[in-house]
Amino acid sequence: MTRDDSTGANALGFEPEDLDGHTMDELSDYLDAGRIPVDPTIEASPGCRIALDALERLRRLGPALLEQDTAVEPQPDDNWVRSIIDGIARDARAGRRIPFPVAEPDDDLAITEGAVRGLIRAAGDGVPGVLVGRSRLDGEVTVPGAPVRIEVEASVAYGFPIARLAERLREAIGERLRTHTELNITGIDVVVHDVRDLPTRGGDAR
Repeated sequence: MTRDDSTGANALGFEPEDLDGHTMDELSDYLDAGRIPVDPTIEASPGCRIALDALERLRRLGPALLEQDTAVEPQPDDNWVRSIIDGIARDARAGRRIPFPVAEPDDDLAITEGAVRGLIRAAGDGVPGVLVGRSRLDGEVTVPGAPVRIEVEASVAYGFPIARLAERLREAIGERLRTHTELNITGIDVVVHDVRDLPTRGGDAR
């Protein structure tokens, strides 16, 4: 079966080594099969697992979002969907290596920048009315204790108070990063780039 590469890894701007030799098409097929039989080369790859988790979240929201757009627009613009998928591609990249402070000189503990972006996206999943797109870590993350500022792009649900949603997202991201990293976060900027009829997955953001 031949696929249009515009939906594949090359169009998203990252290389096969970001997914340990696999492609987004392969990961999509793997999800279609229910991740059975288990592929150890996929399950053991941090990049693949980040991409799989993000693709699963997008699949849960995607059909409802597309149906809503189709109802109001004859030819819905899929740029916002592309931005979410592009964000998944960025998350899957290992990126910079972020060391943890250690007590012993021989100890070597670290988390990847891609894993941190995955934590940011997961934090957004817990905020009703928000869909996280791209995120960026601004600062010398490779230096323990260096100041780091987080910038996050998001879509919000129509009818929800944007300022309140942004604050809840900021709080959720901050809590998750404090729990799982030792980054010196000096600020979290939330940029709302779209307002849509997003499924809110229950709960109330008001």
